[in-house]
Amino acid sequence: MSRRISLREFQENLAKRLAEAKTGERRGLLGFQAGSMNWLIDLAESGEILPSPPLSPVPLTKPWYVGLANVRGTLYGVIDFALFHDDPPTAPGGAARLLLVGARHGANCALLVSRIAGLRSHEDFEPDAAPDPHPWVARRLHDVQGRLWLQLDAGRLLAQPAFLDAGLE
Repeated sequence: MSRRISLREFQENLAKRLAEAKTGERRGLLGFQAGSMNWLIDLAESGEILPSPPLSPVPLTKPWYVGLANVRGTLYGVIDFALFHDDPPTAPGGAARLLLVGARHGANCALLVSRIAGLRSHEDFEPDAAPDPHPWVARRLHDVQGRLWLQLDAGRLLAQPAFLDAGLE
């Protein structure tokens, strides 16, 4: 059964959406889940999202470096982002997706994530003042349900020695 709304509510909602379209205020964040953690990435930093193609394992790498993916003739190093944060591994397939994040920074890097949570707006979140131990977390935020979201700074992640050193010691 559909919810009935008044003409006034409809007009107010329509006016708000038209105003947002005129001012360029759009949903500028992409939400995704990696293991038990909720993440956001600025759309300008994110790349393509695709189902996980077959991965070629790379020997003598850390467990979170799950392999190489061929995406239209370009090889991408694939990192299980949940396993990188000490959560259980993400199984490719189902709702899991590859999020290409390195193109803007000159790196062919893809994050294997549990699921994509859709587009979000900055206005949907309130800042959390607690510091985060990971330097690639730009901000900690809470949504209206009180869930914690971490905003990923892909440039900082791709510059971290712990992330770049995928080889076994």
